Amino acid sequence: MIADSVRTIWCRELQRDDILADDDFFALGGQSVIMARIQGAFIDELGVEVPIDQMFLNPTVASISAYIESLGTVSQ
Repeated sequence: MIADSVRTIWCRELQRDDILADDDFFALGGQSVIMARIQGAFIDELGVEVPIDQMFLNPTVASISAYIESLGTVSQ
């Protein structure tokens, strides 16, 4: 499931293990540098390139996972 992979990446990059599907990236302490690392992890681990503007528009695990699923190009 993509949401599980996204949550794992977010937990690792934000150094937290308590992230829920609807938690806001920025409220969790997310910054642009961390967002760039997550963007790279999406490419490396999911095989999908997520534009940075979509990451700003989809600041939760649930919303960015839905966006990634809508692309239909994830390799897991």
